[in-house]
Amino acid sequence: MRCKSFNLKKTAVQKALDNLCDSGKISFKECGKQKIYLARQDQFNIPDGEELNKMKEENANLQEQLNEQKKAISEVGAEMKSLQSNLTMEEIQAKESKLRKEMEKKLIKLWKGVTLVSPEDRLAIEGLYLETLNQRRRRKRMFKDVWDTITENSPKNPKEFKEELGVEYDEDVGVNLQSFADLIQHGKKR
Repeated sequence: MRCKSFNLKKTAVQKALDNLCDSGKISFKECGKQKIYLARQDQFNIPDGEELNKMKEENANLQEQLNEQKKAISEVGAEMKSLQSNLTMEEIQAKESKLRKEMEKKLIKLWKGVTLVSPEDRLAIEGLYLETLNQRRRRKRMFKDVWDTITENSPKNPKEFKEELGVEYDEDVGVNLQSFADLIQHGKKR
């Protein structure tokens, strides 16, 4: 017996089992020094086959109801989580007013004509941009020269060879280098 885990004393349990044996509710068998206690089966109503089938049906119905309830609970739980994660009307209004104030500050700065980028920074950036465009043009020209030299005496069709190697020109992917250069020209007109 595991009486210690339930804070029961062995003698108290032994007395209770002996009283149940004396009243005829349980019986026991001795196996050496040990006693095996058994509940008497004649005191229970044992259902027949029809009753068992009825109980099984009831059990299945109850199980189905339990599953439906669990499903409903999980749906309600999911809805609660989604509602809790959404902002309340007060939070939305507070966030909107904060964003409006920030936008008003930015608009006031723009209306006052505040220079966001200094002329020196702008010139430095334009110079770097033009230098990068010029380097790109030079590299493109050098590649075309090398490519023409390679494909000049090649037995393969240059388009097929280009496709085989995975080489793409700007025009193949819809990039026009002149449009990038025009950005600086439009900027200088302003």
